Amino acid sequence: MTKNKHDETENDTGIRYVNLYEADEKVYMRRITGFYQRLRRYTGIPLLLGFLLMPWLVIDGRPAMLFDLPERRFHVLWLSFGPQDGMYLAWLLIMAAFLLFTVTVLVGRVWCGFTCPQTVWTQMFIWAEFLCEGDRNKRMKLDAQRWGPNKLARKGAKHGIWLAIALVTALTFVGYFVPIRELLVGLATIDIHPAAAFWVFFFTAATYMNAGFMREQVCKYMCPYARFQSVMYDKDTLTVFYNYVRGEPRGPRKPTDDRHEKGLGDCIDCSWCVQVCPVDIDIRDGLQADCIDCGLCVDACNAVMDRMNYPRGLISFTTEDAIENGHTRVFRPRLLGYGALLVLMFGVFAYSLSERLPVGLDVLRDRGMRLYRISGNEVENVYTLKINNKDRETHVYSLSVRGDYPFEVEGYRALPVEEGEVLTVPVRVAVPRESLDEVKTSVTLRIEARDNPEIFTEHTTTFIGPTPRDL
Repeated sequence: MTKNKHDETENDTGIRYVNLYEADEKVYMRRITGFYQRLRRYTGIPLLLGFLLMPWLVIDGRPAMLFDLPERRFHVLWLSFGPQDGMYLAWLLIMAAFLLFTVTVLVGRVWCGFTCPQTVWTQMFIWAEFLCEGDRNKRMKLDAQRWGPNKLARKGAKHGIWLAIALVTALTFVGYFVPIRELLVGLATIDIHPAAAFWVFFFTAATYMNAGFMREQVCKYMCPYARFQSVMYDKDTLTVFYNYVRGEPRGPRKPTDDRHEKGLGDCIDCSWCVQVCPVDIDIRDGLQADCIDCGLCVDACNAVMDRMNYPRGLISFTTEDAIENGHTRVFRPRLLGYGALLVLMFGVFAYSLSERLPVGLDVLRDRGMRLYRISGNEVENVYTLKINNKDRETHVYSLSVRGDYPFEVEGYRALPVEEGEVLTVPVRVAVPRESLDEVKTSVTLRIEARDNPEIFTEHTTTFIGPTPRDL
């Protein structure tokens, strides 16, 4: 069995120094089947299919999900977002963080083990290894062999599958920013934008390196989640544990041996739990930040327990409190607090989206030399209107005004505003001089789509008039 070994030195004071920059040895995983591996497929495959198929889905003649950076427009299903909607992205990221915290408090690091893209893509690359090079022992022997036709063919087939998976991944990811049909046609005709070509190459190389070679290094050293997850764990967090009460003292024996007569626990020290671990740790050493809760060691240990005719569950998803005291507290203040806050945030977010207006209106007062002007028998204020059409269709907007005085709009010409367009137009709001008896009053501007009165918005601003001595 090969393990991560760092250069360790110890001085006269007993302090041990660990060199974290030494390259780790290659991890050879043993192939195992079981309940949690089937569960990983059932959770990973739908997410993978969603990622691959979403760019091909078309709604109203446009990709269902397209992040159009040149136009600064994000299209998500039936909604379109612009730069002014950055608040929604911020809220979405905050909610995702709190969802991660809640899941971690409840069931540990299962996101990493079952649905993290690094884990899902690494699984696909490991599948290619199993397919082309065989199980653990065969791969170790193949790597130890000299280069020849057999080794070259197997290694070449594996890397060919890796590159194919990486290329499909890169094309799909870039397809969220460039319509994927246009992207593929551009590649086929060698008429692709240089920026798109660069990102396809970059993400192909990144996927190939991360899932093919770096693997556990990403989880152990690059992912920040492993560093701060420990502050969210408590004794009642459900995670992968080795039951040391039942398993110790460990030692090898035959299935027919009486472990009680030999004074041994249930662990036969077969090291299968280490051989199947994708991050190359020994779960029997206790809870570790490197563990991703994938359940591979659980399935491996259960298979060994079945052969030994011992009860399953020596390694299992359980809690520290259950091992030590035989019970687990599910509803605890931290979990309830996270859950309540999460429900509140999702409710506010959903309500905000449902009430989101399909048109926006910003009104800026004229910043000229004078705040008002007198034209004939009227007092006028000049405003600059910015009409933002957030809808997926082109609309022509009517403009009206209301207030405490008989205000009227002058100089406004209704023009068609295309989807995502921000139309800037100056307008004048006038009121008869004899009707105005205040220096400052409020005025409300309202725009309304001519083809759909339900699409409207209003903006209240200030109207400045002359002082009585100026009239």
